[in-house]
Amino acid sequence: MEEDRQNPHKRRVRYSGTHPTRFSEKYKEHDPEKYRDVVEKVIRKGSTPAGMHLPICVEEILAILRIRPGQRGLDATLGYGGHSGRMLESLAGKGHLCALDVDAVEIAKTEARLRSLGYGSDILTVVRRNFADIDRTAEEFGPFDFLLADLGVSSMQLDNPERGFSYKKEGPLDLRLNPLGGTPASQRLRELDRWELEGMLRENSDEPYAGAIAQTIASKLKKGQAIDTTTQLADAVAKALAALPQEERQEAVKKSCARVFQALRIDVNGEFEALDAFLQKLPEAMTVGGRIAILTFHSGEDRMVKKSFKELEKAGIYREAAKEPIRPRAEECARNARARSAKLRWAVKA
Repeated sequence: MEEDRQNPHKRRVRYSGTHPTRFSEKYKEHDPEKYRDVVEKVIRKGSTPAGMHLPICVEEILAILRIRPGQRGLDATLGYGGHSGRMLESLAGKGHLCALDVDAVEIAKTEARLRSLGYGSDILTVVRRNFADIDRTAEEFGPFDFLLADLGVSSMQLDNPERGFSYKKEGPLDLRLNPLGGTPASQRLRELDRWELEGMLRENSDEPYAGAIAQTIASKLKKGQAIDTTTQLADAVAKALAALPQEERQEAVKKSCARVFQALRIDVNGEFEALDAFLQKLPEAMTVGGRIAILTFHSGEDRMVKKSFKELEKAGIYREAAKEPIRPRAEECARNARARSAKLRWAVKA
């Protein structure tokens, strides 16, 4: 009775209508593990349940890493923890896994989820840190026998409109992987002139309509019109492409919105700079024979990984490296549409 008084039952937030409309009211999205029947139904339909993330190329990654009990490893991008969970299973209670993530919102949830499965601090250490600091991480917890870096944005970030990652949902134009620091995307847009914005769109996402989109955004801001929300940015993209033939316009706007949000997210979070630092420091963080797997979802990232692996293999720093990327199997793409753009590359330290 005393415990009940100290921890009173909290009723679930109620909402008007038959279904919740705001993300904060969608109780199943905030606790997907509790609603397995709903989750399985959504997955069977080929979608990712909101509030969780389906790990991609898991079996292929485990085949590359060849994890053995007693080894030390690094999950450089923890996310929802799906890959980490499988790597911990492979360690079979012996060895250690360090896991990094910059997302202050999700990292605590994922750590709690993994701890609830019985993984204590003896086998799992979770650190809020950018993988660009892999040298510092290796000094503390390495060198590593195996390493995974999944460079994709987690579904939890995409699904939560408060994070501003998706043009499909109304929310603040934020796009920060770590919402506790850095510059939100709405402010970043105000810092760039038209030509800088056009260059960023071309470089970060190969946007074919970069000039028109940059001009429209710059013109709106110059007139004092706000672009502070996801839908305001999507509307600006649609306006920039208004001259396209009607039969092409809808699909073109959809694709350009996705690319613009991607380009802005990469810029806001310094993702290319972080990846470059990570790739340069990576060999020194590995043991001899250490195995590396990197999962990319963007052509620019894949080119960086491919170039680094090729050059370091030629220099004798890597004993071998993937000549071609591994792509998700058709059945995985059918089950998880977000897997379709994934490319998996690997290397082995000499």
